[in-house]
Amino acid sequence: MKKALDVLIVDDQAGVRYLLEILVKEAGHRVYTAQNGVEAVEKARLKKPDLIFMDVRMPIMGGLEALGKIKKIVPNTEVIMMTAYSAEDTATIALQKGALMCMSKPFDVDEVKYLLDKIAANHPTYEQACLENYA
Repeated sequence: MKKALDVLIVDDQAGVRYLLEILVKEAGHRVYTAQNGVEAVEKARLKKPDLIFMDVRMPIMGGLEALGKIKKIVPNTEVIMMTAYSAEDTATIALQKGALMCMSKPFDVDEVKYLLDKIAANHPTYEQACLENYA
């Protein structure tokens, strides 16, 4: 059973946030947005999203710093980091801090749709989680 996810999109570029928001909504999920890492940490604390798409380089607080803080608040939230700068060490750090993966920008729309479907299909629904807790 596929679950509708709560998805947080974090990017300082409005165009990237808008495109991802459209893709996520078209896939049947709820969307929240943030412009930087500080906003992302606060939204993660309030909304407890299932999935976060987050840019690595942003003003005020970058994505890697925000990732570390978010994983302490909501450790089960899946985080996909996004970067326009292909640096192997950035991806390694992101994975060490708990990111699911690091995706290159510009990203492939079909890849985003595939990731949404795969994560939603593997994410337990509320009913499944309750049953598993009492099994």
